Amino acid sequence: MKSTPLYIKNLLLPNAKSPTGRRVWGLDLETVWLPFLMATNAMGDTAVPADALGSPIRLAYDKDGEVKFSKSGRPISRVAKPISDNVTLIRQNFVATLQQYTEQVAESNKEEYAKVVTSARIAGEPIINHDKAELSKAIQLQVEEALRATAEAEPVATPTPEPEAEAVPVA
Repeated sequence: MKSTPLYIKNLLLPNAKSPTGRRVWGLDLETVWLPFLMATNAMGDTAVPADALGSPIRLAYDKDGEVKFSKSGRPISRVAKPISDNVTLIRQNFVATLQQYTEQVAESNKEEYAKVVTSARIAGEPIINHDKAELSKAIQLQVEEALRATAEAEPVATPTPEPEAEAVPVA
């Protein structure tokens, strides 16, 4: 049986640090991505332009060159394209690595992997059933509330009799 690679074990370790700056793919730009990309530039693995690393957050512009604003009136910012392109590449590679590792484990340790999958499915069934029941109740309550609100909003119209038209003799 193979042992789990150290890089996978390290992904599973808790880390108390919680950065609070601008996030790119859920990771802090200032404390994770910029230092990482600077390190990969230093090692010659990437060639992220210095201006992107020095000014990673930029104003967003419309196609006509005007500064973009949100509905609340704030200017919109974006991450410099070379940085976002590298993050996208890293993300795709990360996903591929996770999938490759999963495939290797599922292939080399079929029985244990199948046990884990079956165990997870069985353990999840009561939760799924409970959530379905609670969702059905909540939807039913919403329907009943909507019907009540509709009934209260519509005044009951009492039909008023229309006067009978007098027959006009045809001559």
